Amino acid sequence: MKLNRNIFKTELGQHKNQRVIWIDFPYAAQHVADLREALPHVKWSSSQKKWYIIDKPIFRDFFNISNETYEGKNLLVKIDVINKPELQKFIQQLRLKAYSESTIKTYSAEFAQFLYILNKHDVKNISSEQLRSYLLYCITELKLSENQIHSRLNALKFYFEQVLHRENLFFEIPRPKKQNALPKVLSQAEIKRLFTVTNNVKHQLILKVAYGLGLRVSEIVALELTDIDSDRMLVHIKNAKGKKDRYVPLPQVLLTELRNYYKTYKPKKYLFEGQYNQPYATRSAQAVFKTAMKKARINKPIGIHGLRHSYATHLLEYGTDMSFIQKLLGHNQIKTTQVYAKVTNTFLAKVISPLDRLNQE
Repeated sequence: MKLNRNIFKTELGQHKNQRVIWIDFPYAAQHVADLREALPHVKWSSSQKKWYIIDKPIFRDFFNISNETYEGKNLLVKIDVINKPELQKFIQQLRLKAYSESTIKTYSAEFAQFLYILNKHDVKNISSEQLRSYLLYCITELKLSENQIHSRLNALKFYFEQVLHRENLFFEIPRPKKQNALPKVLSQAEIKRLFTVTNNVKHQLILKVAYGLGLRVSEIVALELTDIDSDRMLVHIKNAKGKKDRYVPLPQVLLTELRNYYKTYKPKKYLFEGQYNQPYATRSAQAVFKTAMKKARINKPIGIHGLRHSYATHLLEYGTDMSFIQKLLGHNQIKTTQVYAKVTNTFLAKVISPLDRLNQE
């Protein structure tokens, strides 16, 4: 998209109950033509006498607009002026520490919720006892889940320890015990049904890559064409969780399908591309899985991450060494991978219930 962005001024706002990016520039027919060529979805507002486009990350990136927003909650305008600078310091420190955009977004939302509750109280003066009271409020009144409590604790701990350098503030604050939930998996028969009911070539390939390579959804949408090494039959997973790289084997059956897919869709950079040759949205990939589950009439409470769990579980059932599965999944510790031993059918199938034995006698 060739466009002289220097002549365009942007401003975030609302129009017809939607968040939009207003685009202002000195009128010239060529400017209008260039804008519409670069952004085909741009629209003209007769009431505001301005051009605008729906506020999305892709368009923010296009105009170099900060993506420091909090999904589902526009809390920034509700935070008292005394604490707004602390939110900016918090975000800047996360970036300096090279945290992922996903973590920055999550931590910022959690910290912003805390600042909103504080109202006019200066966050820099909060005591350990006040933090305990707030976390108790989150548990008893807001009834947040264990995972969200841990997420909020992590955000607060980062602010007080990494921004304010108050390392001892959390020393006496206990963490709620995490639920020891087992991974949810699909059987191979169910996975075959998912592939069968998914007729769209791209959608089916997304599901096959998720299961056949055991990838996280963020890793699937980040795959680039150059990551596929067909000579060595490997796929390079770059900058994954924990900022780690790894290689995973490329299934032979996928190679032919990938080549046919490339001839049909002709992606430019990313293996799965959305609008304007940008990476396919994670939400879109999750929606593909949800639609396939509905079509296949599989009524299990499971998301697309379940295909990764199924990959690991089925590998273990085939006799693959646990330490090798750990490397394929990119886990730091073997105990993270060992949870799949609790759901594998290899050992459970050998257990004969006393009820079955009773009926055999």
